[in-house]
Amino acid sequence: HAEAAFVPQEVTTVRVQDPRVQNEGSWNSYVDYKIFLHTNSKAFTAKTSCVRRRYREFVWLKRQLQKNAGLVPVPELPGKSTFFVGSTDEFIEKRRQGLQQFLEKVVQNVVLLSDSRLHLFLQSQLSVPEIEACVQGQGPQTVTEAILHYAMSNCGWAQEEESRP
Repeated sequence: HAEAAFVPQEVTTVRVQDPRVQNEGSWNSYVDYKIFLHTNSKAFTAKTSCVRRRYREFVWLKRQLQKNAGLVPVPELPGKSTFFVGSTDEFIEKRRQGLQQFLEKVVQNVVLLSDSRLHLFLQSQLSVPEIEACVQGQGPQTVTEAILHYAMSNCGWAQEEESRP
């Protein structure tokens, strides 16, 4: 079967980039990260997407994935270390790398990929309660609609465009 060699391989690239401090200087400041996804996999609704998520949302995602994955181990997140020696920038960079490794492993896992929470986390800007509602069929849109709506709205691309000279 020589022709089988030409089947394009499914590739999913996921990057965690551009950490940004929100509400800087206030007691509820936090860092969020841009998650850029580019894929040719049929598992994903949108072939490219770009959303911002914070660490707390990653923690929620991991918990939900573990709940649904049963015995399939979910990759580890970078630690929550409150006691950190070194600069904040260094800490944020370490965390960014850890979050990226977490997502890279998650998107390689067929069981985890079947969880629609993961798709809404990566490809829509719905909040955690909105993702829950959507997955349970209580949201205004289906999972696919929510992702397509976000993809069409172009907010996923606005940041990409701005950063070009």
